[in-house]
Amino acid sequence: MKVLVVDDEPALARALAINLRAHGWDVVTAADGRSALEAAATEHPDVVVLDLGLPDLDGTEVIAGLRGWTSVPIVVLSARQHGDDKVEALDLGADDYVTKPFAMNELMARLRAAVRRAAEPAPAAAVVEVGDLRIDLARKRVARDGVDVRLTPTEWAFLELLTRHLGRLVTREQLLREVWGPAYLHEGHYLRVYAAQLRRKLEADPSRPRHLITTPGVGYTLEP
Repeated sequence: MKVLVVDDEPALARALAINLRAHGWDVVTAADGRSALEAAATEHPDVVVLDLGLPDLDGTEVIAGLRGWTSVPIVVLSARQHGDDKVEALDLGADDYVTKPFAMNELMARLRAAVRRAAEPAPAAAVVEVGDLRIDLARKRVARDGVDVRLTPTEWAFLELLTRHLGRLVTREQLLREVWGPAYLHEGHYLRVYAAQLRRKLEADPSRPRHLITTPGVGYTLEP
């Protein structure tokens, strides 16, 4: 598998390249945004590791540039820890966000997960299996261990959106916009209430959810 590492810190880029190659990755590096876009077009990487603080373009511009023509997984690796930066990067099309300092084994796991998700077809099938859940997108029904679970229309809309992005983080803003509408973008408490309701109905242990996972301040993921 080929990874494009985009970072303007030579020491970090070199350390990443050494570690990635030691784990069997083919590594291409770029030190700025324009070089990154050119490398993505010519090298066709399987995943991109992207720093946001680049000397010529902001990393968010690189994400937008890539998303104009490719769906290659993008894992942001940045010192920016503010929630707004994470939300912006994810909304623009990043697949994951890792903050510096970071553990190399965690980054490796995130890269493998991003490549694995990209290789899986999106849930275009009418029925999606998630653990002991059977989610029927066509009939708008969900069953747990073979028993139908009654959901309100809003609970279903919440679950359906997460199911259509199975294994990928859906930001708070996207959920609020698509489930409740643009006028509700500041009503974050709705998400907490409905996520709790869904966990009570769908999770074996709602206090330790296995499937409906929260990334605090950023969004929610339905994990298979």
